[in-house]
Amino acid sequence: MDTKKFLKELCTNYSVSGHELSIKETITKSFEKYADEINTDRLGNIVIFKKGKNNDSNIKIMVAAHMDEVGLMVKSIEKNGYIKFTNIGGIDPKTILGQEVIVHGKKPLFGVVVSKPPHLQEASESNKALKLDDLYIDLGYDSEKLKNYISIGDIITINREFRELKNGKLTCKSLDNKAGIATMYEAIKELMKLDHKADLYFVCTVQEEVGLRGAHTSTYGINPDIGIAIDVGFGSTPELPKHKTIELGKGPGIAIGGTIHPKLREKMVKIAEKYNIPFQYDISPSSTGTDADAIQLTREGIPTLCLSIPLRYMHTSVEVVDIKDIENTAKLLAFFVASITEENLEGLLCY
Repeated sequence: MDTKKFLKELCTNYSVSGHELSIKETITKSFEKYADEINTDRLGNIVIFKKGKNNDSNIKIMVAAHMDEVGLMVKSIEKNGYIKFTNIGGIDPKTILGQEVIVHGKKPLFGVVVSKPPHLQEASESNKALKLDDLYIDLGYDSEKLKNYISIGDIITINREFRELKNGKLTCKSLDNKAGIATMYEAIKELMKLDHKADLYFVCTVQEEVGLRGAHTSTYGINPDIGIAIDVGFGSTPELPKHKTIELGKGPGIAIGGTIHPKLREKMVKIAEKYNIPFQYDISPSSTGTDADAIQLTREGIPTLCLSIPLRYMHTSVEVVDIKDIENTAKLLAFFVASITEENLEGLLCY
């Protein structure tokens, strides 16, 4: 399957944290052509195994990208038929007002997020920051009929189409981190052309948005020699300072910071330079806020890297990425994996 088409299928489905099962079939069917084995662990992480060539030393590299997305959950059904809701993961309430949504109950129901019109607000209300408690979802039903279809705890997602902007830019909800899954998909195809000694574990992790949970458990089970997180980074926009962002179209951000193993990061940079793959530095002084943080602190510690795909408008329904960044991140990942051998591994991991 074309990587862009694969990404579209992921984004237009839903996989809110704790409810990732709905995209499992799309992922497994797409990867099975290139994998030696695919399993799902007890927490729901999808582990895609690709065996290395003549790997007598049993080198293991784990690459993780989370497959969950932020979303909403039904909190109560009001007497007038409106729904009160809460968030799953980090969501700014002002990005939710006026959105079209799908409530995933006994059947999917279309609704809209509403609040008191500005004309009817008191002066004190109009000056306050919007909160989720100020918002409702209107599905057009009365409360009694609505209870036939919806229950407390049902998942709610933004109703958003996958669209192409100009110059290779793509926009949709949940590109954080479906872009990372697409990168792993592109990378495993790239690796079919290369010899790699290491056994490779591509892991689609669950519940990253609510605590990096899938990365903790999957890393513990695999116990890799090297762990690599693929996630999105803050894409530059006019109002953001340059030193806190990375630019779309200029390749992946290679993270620098306390989570990142310095020699492995130097090796990643050398690979990018050797193969003329554009890259940037993504400054993460302490933690990265990604699965890399969980990978690094598993067992006695795992030497860890993080590659960031530039993404604008994070945790909104109009996230934007550049397809070239996905392709270049995948190339860099594939060439890095192919460069790891029994002869150089120990030297790379020593301080």
